[in-house]
Amino acid sequence: MSLELEERFFDFAKSVRNFCRKVKWDLINAGYVKQVIRSSSSIGANYIEASDDLGRADEKMKLKIARREAKETIYWLRLILLYDNPEMELEKDTLIDEGSQIRRILSTILIRLNG
Repeated sequence: MSLELEERFFDFAKSVRNFCRKVKWDLINAGYVKQVIRSSSSIGANYIEASDDLGRADEKMKLKIARREAKETIYWLRLILLYDNPEMELEKDTLIDEGSQIRRILSTILIRLNG
């Protein structure tokens, strides 16, 4: 596995965390923020686990989980309410774009493993 990707996934999780620290904390956002923190940090954790030498099937399974977590992160980010804050909307859109790129990267890795 790539150390560069490991670091990218780590940086993404930190960026999501930092974004969430600025989100207005209310009853609705509380649930979304907890979910997005979990899913964004799980991407890198599963990617790291995929690099453990436990066999090809386990590697694929962990990569599929990481990809699913990337999809979930995008979903939860989209649900977070920002109450018409343009700066936060821009930051959220940037995170959603990075999450989408990560999902595509993981999909490409999985396609190559299956080929």
